[in-house]
Amino acid sequence: MTSHPVVLTGNVLRQIVIGTLQGIPEDKFDVQPAGYNNTIRWNTGHIVYWMDKYTPLAFGLPTDFPPCCERLFASGTKPSDWTETPPSKEELIEQLTAQLSRLSEISPGMLEAKLASPYVMGPFRFETADELFNFALMHESIHLGVMTSQLKTI
Repeated sequence: MTSHPVVLTGNVLRQIVIGTLQGIPEDKFDVQPAGYNNTIRWNTGHIVYWMDKYTPLAFGLPTDFPPCCERLFASGTKPSDWTETPPSKEELIEQLTAQLSRLSEISPGMLEAKLASPYVMGPFRFETADELFNFALMHESIHLGVMTSQLKTI
């Protein structure tokens, strides 16, 4: 089966994210550069957390991100508020990789499907799986850029 172009884009993006993170020493994952509210670890967990939220909504795919991660990586959280130990670099990369393998399960028909109910986030409204998945990819790209900038600052 040939992948839909948006799934191919998701695969490429996720491989870039994983490759980038593999090249960053873990001791840099928790450095919070001046001007940033978060760290590379937070951005990584945030990417995993939100993809784990979007894919069940869009495609009904399983989720297996630990429940603690909502407290650590949801929007509005920040490392300076953490009271528990976050996942290691290796654990986060394992989650990213597991999500990457689940992307291969997305078929063109799944992308065209209407969501059970529209997903509203602030001024944005998503009615189909592909709209929500495209937003997830854009969101991931933004955070990849932030992490790249943080690493240069560190």
